[in-house]
Amino acid sequence: MQRLRRRRALAAAIAAILPVPSAFAQPAASVAVVEGFHAALLDAMRNARALGPRGRERRLRPAMQTAFDLPAMTRIAVGPPWTGLAEGERQALVSAFSDWVVATYASRFDGYAGENFATTGESTLQSGDRLVRTQLLRPNDAPVQLNYLLRGGEGRWRVVDVYLNGTISELASRRAEFTALLREGGAERLAAELRRRTGALLGG
Repeated sequence: MQRLRRRRALAAAIAAILPVPSAFAQPAASVAVVEGFHAALLDAMRNARALGPRGRERRLRPAMQTAFDLPAMTRIAVGPPWTGLAEGERQALVSAFSDWVVATYASRFDGYAGENFATTGESTLQSGDRLVRTQLLRPNDAPVQLNYLLRGGEGRWRVVDVYLNGTISELASRRAEFTALLREGGAERLAAELRRRTGALLGG
């Protein structure tokens, strides 16, 4: 009996100096968002031929609307000109941009040859955002680094940018192009171009 008491006392002492498990709850939430999206992406890839481009787009849209903050991504991609746009122009751009992003993934991930995704790490940035580091593992080629920037909190983390090869911001790389289109013809010109690209990606 005395030995049992000693064991319990030792276990209590160890528990007192170990990190509290709840401290890791938030990082797990941000990782879960990315891994949930990857599961949907793999499903679309495995059924790519049967679904076709538009079928993949329909399969991916709900998952991307859940995992990605598409309005925030639109605002980031447009950059400073966003503040000068009317509300109707902003809504039109969010709609066109969202359709284009989903169509881009549906077009880019158009088959399956044994690929898989692996989460390699997660960290909190000074801004409070989370960076989830992953790799696309390819059986016959080098892995591709895909890092996801998530914003939010309280269990509602959502992707606001994707870094290709670990460092290239997908949104920042589009900003100069979007700015030029806005100068040509305003929000209407940019929205029309995004709709044109979406149609091309999905086969007209």
